[in-house]
Amino acid sequence: MELNNLRPAKGSVKNKAKRIGRGQGSGKGGTATRGHKGAKSRSGYSKKVGFEGGQMPLQRRVPKFGFTNINRKEYTEINLDVLQTMVDNGRIKDTVNMDVLVENNLASKNDLVKILGRGELNAKLNITAHKFTATAKAAIEKVGGEAVTL
Repeated sequence: MELNNLRPAKGSVKNKAKRIGRGQGSGKGGTATRGHKGAKSRSGYSKKVGFEGGQMPLQRRVPKFGFTNINRKEYTEINLDVLQTMVDNGRIKDTVNMDVLVENNLASKNDLVKILGRGELNAKLNITAHKFTATAKAAIEKVGGEAVTL
């Protein structure tokens, strides 16, 4: 065996396609299968995301409206009936603060929490949160609890 008769193993080489753009004699020279003119025929072409061949793209056809308030504060909402269920299950004793809410997966560590007034509260709880609705605060104080705003 010499270097001049080395061959790859049979079946290992699958590329028998013509090499394009290697001169007129190859039969694939000239335009090199890219056709004539236009963006796709030129080097460095890459289609932009959402490009529709020059037609006005969907993103620009759809009307825009409204605005996003950069000062908006998102609150995680917890209703009184959820707190009552936790008390019934024995997961909450008498105080409800951020640590208790995070422990019970009702809120995340950095969330702002708002207590809403849906449902009925029978347990006397001392609740500490960022905000309370008027109905929630009234219901908590009605059963002898305390609503502390952070």
